[in-house]
Amino acid sequence: MSDSAIHSIAGAAGGIVAMTATYPLIFLSTRAAVETKKEQKSTYQAIIDIIKREGVLGLYSGLNSSLLGIAVTNGVYYYFYERSREAILHSRTGGSKALSTLESMLTGLIAGSATTIISNPIWVIQTSQAVQTMGTDGNQSTVTKKLGFLETVQSILAKDGIGALWRGIGPALVLVMNPIIQYTAFEQLKNFLITRRTAKLRAAGGVTAVAVLTDMDFFVLGALSKLVATSITYPYIVVKSRLQAGSANALRYKSSLDGLLTILKEEGIEGLYKGIGSKIVQSVLTAAILFAGQRRIFEMTKASLQPLIKA
Repeated sequence: MSDSAIHSIAGAAGGIVAMTATYPLIFLSTRAAVETKKEQKSTYQAIIDIIKREGVLGLYSGLNSSLLGIAVTNGVYYYFYERSREAILHSRTGGSKALSTLESMLTGLIAGSATTIISNPIWVIQTSQAVQTMGTDGNQSTVTKKLGFLETVQSILAKDGIGALWRGIGPALVLVMNPIIQYTAFEQLKNFLITRRTAKLRAAGGVTAVAVLTDMDFFVLGALSKLVATSITYPYIVVKSRLQAGSANALRYKSSLDGLLTILKEEGIEGLYKGIGSKIVQSVLTAAILFAGQRRIFEMTKASLQPLIKA
């Protein structure tokens, strides 16, 4: 099995762990992004309101499709990312084995575009499940029957046709910038840290020493890189969430840019950042767990396969 395939499996597994641990925050940020009224609630108050109306399990509406989505998304992303990365490194005749900033961005663009097109239907389903007990204008209404994964698919197809599964693909493709920024920041921070620590080791007498990053290093670097990416791209996350939820207001948006301008005009600057608090916390924790977990799962999987490869 190639390293790219192992990275894909490890990425999917790491994503499932991270998603399960942080899903209530995803649920809260999705609902906040879709809401069009100007009422401001704290994360604590939003949690209490949902528990009162829908019970504790209400915080996990759409978890099944999210786990499928994160497995597919991370699996596809890591596969294309590592294949692209390997292709770039193999094209060199020598020199550094670290990606430059431009190479990191190109690798992220290829992996992100492929992942977005393949996984968009799953995220449309997840968003629809997360907001199905809200009113058609994105505001809270009476609690309605919650639909399962297949029932949600049938409902979307019956109401809007198969094209609805690619709602929000425009801003979703724009949001390819998010992992590009994230992985570029991660690669450059990682390279900087390794170079700095290697220099210290060699200055201390280890002529051929090369620094190795710890799980905690990957955890912190993953958190920092995701914090930067999410902060920059969050307004597009709001537009994407509204479109994928089939929000009545969002159907008026002529494009991603028009969506941003419409929200800015009707709801003010705060409308572009609804739910960012819980999203930032969730994204940073998810990325930190994913980067640390994916690396560990990759090493464990590769080690377990070595006897089979040698045989």
